[in-house]
Amino acid sequence: MTITVYGIKTCDTCRKARRRLEELGISHHYHDLREDGLGPQRLDTFLANADWQALLNTRSTTWRQLDATDREPLDAERARELMLANPTLIKRPLLQHTDPAGQDTLIVGFDPARYATLA
Repeated sequence: MTITVYGIKTCDTCRKARRRLEELGISHHYHDLREDGLGPQRLDTFLANADWQALLNTRSTTWRQLDATDREPLDAERARELMLANPTLIKRPLLQHTDPAGQDTLIVGFDPARYATLA
């Protein structure tokens, strides 16, 4: 079982999620979206496992700083382009759990109850 948490270091919710995983004794890798970036293949994996509307954080500072012409019209392809150009537009934390069979499960946002099922 492999668990990767995607987020940014300055996000309080990401810190809370990592702390919860540590409390549960769940080993994980942390991927900082701002520092480590986000490649198109990884984003496509996310989009195959979660709806783009669930992944795109329209409440973020990054979203508010975008020019209105960059945000409209908004569809799946445009959202993908925006998230690739601005990885901090991805809702955080994003937990990717890969089981031994290679199947991915994503948990979008901090969900302590779902995290507990991973222990």
